[in-house]
Parts: sequence; structure tokens; C-alpha cells
Amino acid sequence: MQIHDLKRVHKNKGDRIVGRGGKHAKTSGRGTKGQSSRAGNKKRPELRDIIKKLPKLRGYRAHSFEVKPVHISLDAIAKAFSAGGAITPAILLEKKAIKKVKGFTPKVKILSGKEKFGIKIQVSNCSVSSSAKEMIEKAGGEVVAK
Repeated sequence: MQIHDLKRVHKNKGDRIVGRGGKHAKTSGRGTKGQSSRAGNKKRPELRDIIKKLPKLRGYRAHSFEVKPVHISLDAIAKAFSAGGAITPAILLEKKAIKKVKGFTPKVKILSGKEKFGIKIQVSNCSVSSSAKEMIEKAGGEVVAK
């Protein structure tokens, strides 16, 4: 056997360059550069950012889904019905005293106005405040219950 025929039993290992973390060297198995390669790397979930940008509903507790009636004062009725007559939500809509709500004829509530009311009207299918009811009945009109 000659000296040039000798072979190592174990392969020659290269020297480790820095890089802490077990058997890994240099980048310690984290790839190269960037936020993800650093210690303490935490990325915010994308969905959280989207949720944070959404507008919030303000107010205390939940908002009701109840469809509330459209308010109309006796002053507005006096302008639209100077001669008097019957008053229903459909007739108010016809005279353009109220507007449709989401494509439907809304429920109507009649409230008292600031001025004196002296027109004889007959109200039906509308809710009426107590002060408005008094004013209508004083003028000689009547309120028919639903």
C-alpha cells in the first residue's frame, strides 16, 4: 500500500459559518433577508386589516329593524287638503304629501301642527297623536279607528 492510496474513513466536513440554530449554518434555515427571516417575526393576518377598515354601527345596543311610520303634521295636511275630505295613506301619496318607502305605501302618523286647524277631514288607516285628534275633532272632522 502506497501513501497515495490511503482514503479517509469519514468525509471531510467544512467549517461552520455562524448562524445559530441546531445543525443549520449561515441563515439557520430561515432563507435570506426580509421580515420573515428575522427573530420575532409576526405578520398580521390580512383579514384583520380588512375587518378593521369596515365602518362600525354607533349607538347603544342594537338598532331596531321595525319600520317606523312616516310623520306628517296637520299644517302639511291643511296645505294639501284645503277643501277637506277623506285622508288615507294612499290619498296622501296621491297628493304627494308623503313619499313611498322602499317602494311601498308607508304607515302614516298624523301629528299636531303649530297653526290652528279648521278643516273638516275624515282620517282613516292612520295613527293620530292625541293632540292632533283633539284639533281634528274641534274642526268638525273625525278619526276612524283602524
